[in-house]
Amino acid sequence: MTKAVRLDRLLANLGYGSRREVEGLAWAGLVRLDGETLTDAAQRIPLDPDLSARMMIQGQPLDPLPGLCLMLHKPLGVTCSHKEAGPLVYSLLPERWRRRDPALSTVGRLDKETSGLLLLTDDGALLHRIISPKAKVAKRYRVTLARPLQGDEVSILASGELMLDGEDKPLLPVEMEADDATHCTVTLHEGRYHQVRRMFAAMGNHVDALHRDRVGGLALPADLGAGGYRVLGPGEIAAVFAG
Repeated sequence: MTKAVRLDRLLANLGYGSRREVEGLAWAGLVRLDGETLTDAAQRIPLDPDLSARMMIQGQPLDPLPGLCLMLHKPLGVTCSHKEAGPLVYSLLPERWRRRDPALSTVGRLDKETSGLLLLTDDGALLHRIISPKAKVAKRYRVTLARPLQGDEVSILASGELMLDGEDKPLLPVEMEADDATHCTVTLHEGRYHQVRRMFAAMGNHVDALHRDRVGGLALPADLGAGGYRVLGPGEIAAVFAG
């Protein structure tokens, strides 16, 4: 049976304003469903999967319902945080989306100087399913190095014996492909703090640039520019677990 919620609660939770402000939208005739104007903010609305296509707010389609998952092409210089100083990834989204309840959160983090594919969701169960070690969701990175590769990095990373500074457990095996002397691709099967940068430091090199282009079986589209985002459908979400 489809769940139904009051119109004022639905729109307030999607960030359209307080319940009183949502009442004002309804009284002003700015909320329409299937072509009919809804003036009663207390009316209960079934949360049908196609509701966002059928409801209009101020002439625009309703924002995605809770259960939202999106991919964002994180640019350099923005932080995956709600509270830290400086530009945040959430500032790249519509302002109203920052007021959603439940809130959107990043699925893991990319550091300020790493670009690429970042997932965000308001579905806590999905978030924890993706980041759980049991899911074994791999992440692929394009790496630019300060110094030429020595030639033994592929075997060292594949060995499962590389230790990071300050840790007492070796890394899981990492897949690596060299593109040229200072560029390579690595695929991680765990997510330790600043792992790519630290593992190349452990091998005597330095990462100059880092870009994530794949999470599981989901790749960052070539036509999604830095700062751009796209809502994911069920098939794309499933692809995360298929890689």
